[in-house]
Amino acid sequence: MAEGMKLHDLRAPEGSRKKPKRIGRGTGSGHGKTSGRGTKGQNSRGSGWRIGFEGGQMPLAQRLPKLGGFKNPFKIEYAIINLSKLSRFKDGTTLDQAAFVAAGLADAGQKVKVLGAGKLRRKLDITADAISDNARAAIEARGGTVSVGVKPGRAAARRVRAEAKAAAETARGAAPKVKAQAVDEAEEQETAAPAEETQAAPAEE
Repeated sequence: MAEGMKLHDLRAPEGSRKKPKRIGRGTGSGHGKTSGRGTKGQNSRGSGWRIGFEGGQMPLAQRLPKLGGFKNPFKIEYAIINLSKLSRFKDGTTLDQAAFVAAGLADAGQKVKVLGAGKLRRKLDITADAISDNARAAIEARGGTVSVGVKPGRAAARRVRAEAKAAAETARGAAPKVKAQAVDEAEEQETAAPAEETQAAPAEE
């Protein structure tokens, strides 16, 4: 700032500031009446067009399909195995998840569910994550056995927590009894010790 100049002496450079166009002030202003928008047409009224407007054709937001509902993140995808696919195994075969993967009936790490479609002609011992009542009846009718794993979910989690809580309560209830039993045994030993000393004293005399 030059010497002797004050703030109120500052001015913008020539041509850097331009007065705004004042529209709608009458026909004599040069920008009145229609305010520079012309006489008719889409752009003469309102804001012109809304977001997503495509000139009258069907907008993209309306052309795309809409599917209701939602995708359940807790859904369990099972490998479905019907009884008709189990006749390829020999009698007495024990089948588990590894055997189903080796046979190409399930992917590695995928849960297995056995359904009762078709006929079973073999005696099999099956371990699966889920099984239908019809499939269980058909397998047991052939002399086979069925072992179903614990179903995942909130019910299983609650059951596990309940079992852990019961075990903890049992442990807390057993600890005082064990301690009381140890105290009783110590008292019995202290009581028995003076009696033995009393009996041994006359013998020494």
